[in-house]
Amino acid sequence: MVATTDQWISDRTGIKQRRIAAEGEVTSDMAVVAARQALAMAGCRAEDLDMIIVATVSADMPLPSCAVLVQAKLGAVRAFAFDVSAACAGSLFGLSIADQFIRAGQAKRVLVIGAELLSRLVDWTDRNTCVLFGDAAGAMVVGPTPDAKRGLMSTHLHSDGSAAGILTIPGGGSQYPQSEEVLSKNMHKIAMNGREIYKFAIRVLPPAILEALDANGFRVDDIDHIVSHQANARIVESVLERLGVPLEKCWMNLERYGNTSSASLPISLDEANRAGRLKEGDLIAMMAIGAGMTWGSALMRW
Repeated sequence: MVATTDQWISDRTGIKQRRIAAEGEVTSDMAVVAARQALAMAGCRAEDLDMIIVATVSADMPLPSCAVLVQAKLGAVRAFAFDVSAACAGSLFGLSIADQFIRAGQAKRVLVIGAELLSRLVDWTDRNTCVLFGDAAGAMVVGPTPDAKRGLMSTHLHSDGSAAGILTIPGGGSQYPQSEEVLSKNMHKIAMNGREIYKFAIRVLPPAILEALDANGFRVDDIDHIVSHQANARIVESVLERLGVPLEKCWMNLERYGNTSSASLPISLDEANRAGRLKEGDLIAMMAIGAGMTWGSALMRW
């Protein structure tokens, strides 16, 4: 499709494999599969949910939200549902929203899903983007804990709209409504300046992790695990190097899935847990960055 090789992709991104949604499969379908796995692990029924948040930039359609379609497919009749658009940082933003509702006593069971079907938003003639993205969904069930020493301690979110232009889908909105020109110029597809994203990420993510540690009285050496959005192996490696955190503390699956945007963080958390990497009492630091630019961190005691 484009002038590249497996070696070129692997050396520059760390990606070896990706998953692409089946024909006829939509984002809400993937979200429901992930949700059912999370509900089963949490011992929670869909009918018990108070709230559903779906983080996505690739919903089934512009209107209504992906979350209400998930709610209907799950049969979560009590839950109110809405989408969050923070790109690759979306599931972290969704987790933070869930945390606030639970702390305020407004919800007891919140389903947070990151789901992206980016293969249909990629320009397959653009080598800068078409080698990166994969389709996936991940989910988390969030609820209150009686153990004050465990659970989500804090979340820290940031945005910088002055950097919005380095990762966009410019067409299809009110600025450039869908038209023959938008389609012919591929303005309805992802456009990205990878070099600028890399520089931005390694500048803002280390302070975000330190912010979470400082807010809870911990040091870098106290971190047992890093759970990160994985856009590019170089970004993760550079951030951890600047923090002084060994790469072995970060669950890496980028080589198998590619950049799955908002799905990346919950998938990584789930895989690390199912693999037995996370032990009770472990300190877990999370980080994510996405278009906007949006980024943030969180700290959790497992």
